[in-house]
Amino acid sequence: MDNTPHGFVGLAVALGAGLLIGIERERRKGAGNDRQAAGLRSFAVAAVTGGLAQWLQVPGLVVSGAVCVALLGVVSHWKSRSSDPGLTTELALFTTYLIGVQSVLAPAFGGACGVGLAALLAARERLHRFATDLLSEQELHDGLLLAALALIVLPLIPAGPLAALAGIAPRPLAALVLLILAMQAAGHVALRWLGPRGGALLAGFAGGFVSSTATIASFGSRARADPRQIAMLSGGGGLSSAATWLQALVMCAVLSPVAALALLPVALAGALGAAGVGLLALRTQAPLATADLPPSTGSALRPREAIAVAALLGLVAAGVGQAQHRFGDVGLNLSIAFAALIDAHAPVASLAALHAAGSLPTHGVVLGALIAITVNSLIRCVVAAVAGGRAYAQRVGAALGVSLALAWAAEWVFGR
Repeated sequence: MDNTPHGFVGLAVALGAGLLIGIERERRKGAGNDRQAAGLRSFAVAAVTGGLAQWLQVPGLVVSGAVCVALLGVVSHWKSRSSDPGLTTELALFTTYLIGVQSVLAPAFGGACGVGLAALLAARERLHRFATDLLSEQELHDGLLLAALALIVLPLIPAGPLAALAGIAPRPLAALVLLILAMQAAGHVALRWLGPRGGALLAGFAGGFVSSTATIASFGSRARADPRQIAMLSGGGGLSSAATWLQALVMCAVLSPVAALALLPVALAGALGAAGVGLLALRTQAPLATADLPPSTGSALRPREAIAVAALLGLVAAGVGQAQHRFGDVGLNLSIAFAALIDAHAPVASLAALHAAGSLPTHGVVLGALIAITVNSLIRCVVAAVAGGRAYAQRVGAALGVSLALAWAAEWVFGR
């Protein structure tokens, strides 16, 4: 028997969890012949029983108690007179017993499990509405496909560089395909929940913190499918570029605050330029009403566009890698430009780390960040043309061009 304060706290947490879950079940217990057997007291007793079984430390007592609670749940379900008894209450009663056991072992974790179970039970109507009304059959299929790609296919792809791919590691390219597909799904959900205007802007800005390239590619495929949304989607692409500047600034602030202070005017100028042009693009076209949008009966995922963008980036990176191998290393800036072909954040983080270690001057960080984002912006323009076509690429390119012009101007003014 555990007579320490920890044991008494565990029993108290078990009782509290049982009462919390029991209150939720009592409200749904019903009345008359259709009422369920377990309510407030049953769940409180089950939780305390589990806590005592663990607290007494008698060999086999916890298992015996679990078997007893499970048998009581079976009997309760068998004797139920309801036309649709279900198994939720019986399963919740058994889980409450286990939460009582866990509360004595780890009170904080046991309490968290109790609150989580009570919240899950209380959200019945919302979950049912989400599963039956809000979530379509095609969206469920898309979600399962993304989960299978992330958890089954991606780990099987080699992580190291392959000679057949000119020294390129295939897993990052596959991860980019998965990221583009995820962004397509996120944009689809945002469009449904927030409407065509708010969904595109929010999804674009949030996606820029993950990968502006993937966001622009995802929006481009949607713009190609429905040209009426080009203005809104290109505006979201501009906001994704603004997020790239802000994330570069945050990364520098974490690794080297001094370098972040020097990068601040450049990053703010670039972010404001991209965001300004992106938002200005929305004024050129009236927003579409939700009723004007095509019904979302098809899949939100477009694997061909995602694979095409990843293949394009891989070919460009392989070509530059071969050029570097043949002609030698021409300095840090070329290495930064090479790394920025795939992602702009990684080289900026490397520059900030070198500055923090005293191996790079502050001006080198700012100049290197400008080179990295400039090269990456050029790649994003190409990706926009491939994924979304000429009109979409022109709008996105305008946002990227103004952003870079203001950023370089800020460097010329403040970096002197």
